[in-house]
Amino acid sequence: MSNSLVDKFLSNQEGSASRNFFLSALWWSLWGMSAGLLAGLEFSMPDLVHNIPQLAMPHLRMFHVNAVAIGWLSMGYVAAMFHMVPTLCKTKLWSERLGNFTMWAWNVLMIGAMCTLLNGNTEGREYAELGALLDVIVMVGLVSVAWNIYMTVVNRRVKKLYVSLWYFLGSLFWFPLVYIIGQRTFVSLPGLNDAIIGWFYGHNILGMWFTTVGVGMMYYLLPRLTGAPLYSHGLSMLGFWGIALFYAPTGTHHILQSPVPEWLKAIAVISSIFLLVPVFTVLTNFFMTMKGKWGMVVTDIPLRFAVTSCMFYLVTCTQGPFQATRWVNWYLHFTQWVVGHAHLALLGTFSFILTSAFYYSMPRLTGRQWHSQGLIRAHYWLKFLGFSLMMTSLTIAGLVQSAGWHHGIPVDQWVIELVPYWFLRSISGIMIVTGQFIFAYNTYKTLYTRAVVVAPAAKPKEVKV
Repeated sequence: MSNSLVDKFLSNQEGSASRNFFLSALWWSLWGMSAGLLAGLEFSMPDLVHNIPQLAMPHLRMFHVNAVAIGWLSMGYVAAMFHMVPTLCKTKLWSERLGNFTMWAWNVLMIGAMCTLLNGNTEGREYAELGALLDVIVMVGLVSVAWNIYMTVVNRRVKKLYVSLWYFLGSLFWFPLVYIIGQRTFVSLPGLNDAIIGWFYGHNILGMWFTTVGVGMMYYLLPRLTGAPLYSHGLSMLGFWGIALFYAPTGTHHILQSPVPEWLKAIAVISSIFLLVPVFTVLTNFFMTMKGKWGMVVTDIPLRFAVTSCMFYLVTCTQGPFQATRWVNWYLHFTQWVVGHAHLALLGTFSFILTSAFYYSMPRLTGRQWHSQGLIRAHYWLKFLGFSLMMTSLTIAGLVQSAGWHHGIPVDQWVIELVPYWFLRSISGIMIVTGQFIFAYNTYKTLYTRAVVVAPAAKPKEVKV
């Protein structure tokens, strides 16, 4: 392979790996969210698609989950770490070439996921549907990212590790272990043990990856966007070690109604409640850092995305322990309430903080100011209002569902009552996907317009909401 091809596909240019991961994440978000929208429409209009098995709701749902979780969020997280870690370490990323190699491998993984999942080839474990070969590619990608980040930190020019680095380094240590344990490719157990391991993975991909990297990004972005120092480094470390201690055993609260050992259920419920301690240390730090800076949310859209993410994090982490208790779980489990809660975490909390990181980082990676602030505002309101409508409709639908079961009403009677809420969810999905395509269009125009403007450091004076 000639040097020119190597430089083109495995660039060593500073910031190229982060930029390419951001763009890849955005690309897969369009596919993943569109698949989710089509799956949602099929709830409202079951006859929408005929005789196309690839577009059947179960296939769409699997691809939607993996494209959003592994494509959009995970690739976006790697992009953010590739930008934030060198900045915090006051050095360059250890290897841009390795970062770009990982980016291409991850895109190959996502193409494989699309082809296999839409055709129904799956390992049959929720959130762990990818086949053996794709699991191996995921592990190669995670190890490559971890090596690149760890070596960057080793070569840092500062002595003290800022709290975001603790969260990033912890995530890159924990998640590969969680992934190995949770995949049948590496650990295959029979019967009930499979369910226990499956939900160890299903909940810890959230807790030891999406949560920990997302919180690390919040700790990075809020001080940078507001110009205010972090309220308390000690409090941030308490939150970090609290999550490390309490999160791992919580997965069994997904299967409290199954015949798993009672001691395992008890540990899961107690750990879920104890998570309130690190959660509120994190939130105290965030909101105290914002003290005196709330007015900036009006003019600074990336900050608005970040603060909205913090608000959703508060709701997510209050709702989670509440519904993990036995006296609530039996009533709400297997209803649309749980679907709403899952979207509250991934779409509400972590997609919003990733979008904030995207809007913050891209001008610094490319030297170009965003093409249109108006499109950024449109994206925010479509995403915020669309998600709020989705969360509300799914929550009400879940309560209707659980009430129907609790009172012994035949399913064919109360399921009719869910149709209006499924319709509202479809409307909300259209709003969210429209906002994401506006986001992609704005990114395209920013990167490929002729005029290049270096991103200014000053805050805009004009107030627009």
